Amino acid sequence: MEKINLRDYVATVKDYPEPGVEFRDISPLMGNGAAYKDAINQIVDFAKDLNVELIAGPESRGFIVGSPLAYALGVGFVPARKVGKLPREAVSASYTLEYGGVNELEIHKDAIKPGQRVLIVDDLLATGGTINATRRIIEELGGVVAGVAFIIELEALHGREKAMEAGEVPFLALMEY
Repeated sequence: MEKINLRDYVATVKDYPEPGVEFRDISPLMGNGAAYKDAINQIVDFAKDLNVELIAGPESRGFIVGSPLAYALGVGFVPARKVGKLPREAVSASYTLEYGGVNELEIHKDAIKPGQRVLIVDDLLATGGTINATRRIIEELGGVVAGVAFIIELEALHGREKAMEAGEVPFLALMEY
């Protein structure tokens, strides 16, 4: 079987959402069954040796990566939602947005049990704020961050350093730009 080049399924949109930015859009990857399956399977292979008990994905593209990953691994999925979207008691953390401003994520207080091993996944790592906020919540709830995985890492934005502020964990990015 021929190896899939995932880069062939990433669209680059110049000057979006503002001038000078090259936006990396994984919509074509998600729209191609073979490419999407390959990307998820590569993350499954990474996660197999991490003894993961839960997958956590930040809103909203973390859901797109995390849900099929949790299914493939036979583990649960925990959404990290924007504030005000969860109906029960939650723990939250704020982060700075890539293009200015502040946002906040939250996870249900009972979603993660102390000691549970959690893999954080998202479509893209930019500045690392979203992942760092998700990690802070998981650790506040007593969870153990077993690793982090992304389809794309934007290396020039140094998000990996931010994601590892609380300590090094296994890291995977399927593509770097």
